[in-house]
Amino acid sequence: MTSPTRCKPDWLKVRFQAGPNVARIERLHREQGLHTVCRSAACPNQGECWSRGVATFMILGNRCTRTCTFCNVEKAPPAPPDPQEPRKIADAVAILALAHAVVTTVTRDDLPDGGASHFAAVTKAIRDKAPGCRIELLISDLKGNLEALRTIIEASPEVLGHNIETVPRLYPQVRAGADYARSLKVLETAAELAPQIPTKSGLMLGLGEDREEILSVLGDLRKAGCAFLTLGQYLAPTQRHHPVMRYVPPEEFDELRRRALEFGFTHVEAGPLVRSSYHAEEQFREGAHG
Repeated sequence: MTSPTRCKPDWLKVRFQAGPNVARIERLHREQGLHTVCRSAACPNQGECWSRGVATFMILGNRCTRTCTFCNVEKAPPAPPDPQEPRKIADAVAILALAHAVVTTVTRDDLPDGGASHFAAVTKAIRDKAPGCRIELLISDLKGNLEALRTIIEASPEVLGHNIETVPRLYPQVRAGADYARSLKVLETAAELAPQIPTKSGLMLGLGEDREEILSVLGDLRKAGCAFLTLGQYLAPTQRHHPVMRYVPPEEFDELRRRALEFGFTHVEAGPLVRSSYHAEEQFREGAHG
């Protein structure tokens, strides 16, 4: 394996954007006590998305029960679910007049259903408050609880995502507590139970994987019925996290996008700054109707 890479290339240098929408989302954070993955996971696109009035809501708190070495979310015992959170999220979606809302979560292995019922409650609240808004859910693996997955599917989101994150060889180093086959099973079962709901997954590149491993994962995802794919550069939040082993150049992302489309993905978003919910509305529109 190569040594960690230290110098960040120019194509990853992002200037934070400001504006009225950024201020509105900041205010919602304070007034509603909301969490966004934009902030908690230190997403490099936070300024761009917020300036467009887009945010990815993170439910069930901002403390995770797992110790993945790539993630910036705090690892600590979480608080009980907030019963008012579905209403707060729905109010925020309505205030922001979102056409496409993305809702994700920390992993809650402490809850019997992994938070599935909370996802369903948030989805219903958004439907009631902002009926014209499309809903994309980005879920955990629910520890393989397929009944919990059924609860989420019955809430009828427009898109259901679960990130595979990396190649199976790196799971012990990067995704402690997760299981590659279990994640594939979540996606496969979702596609079987609700073929009308496109499934979505994503990988971070630069963790130490090689090209053949990436292509093998893409094949596994397609076999599991995954329709939408995101490929982005891994960026270590701090020096305590898993190191960046390589910065993947933009032209390599372009080539991987072409290969992924050949595998049969309906839509592929690939680039150094791409994250799961980056341009999610455009991904849905082009993937579903392109």
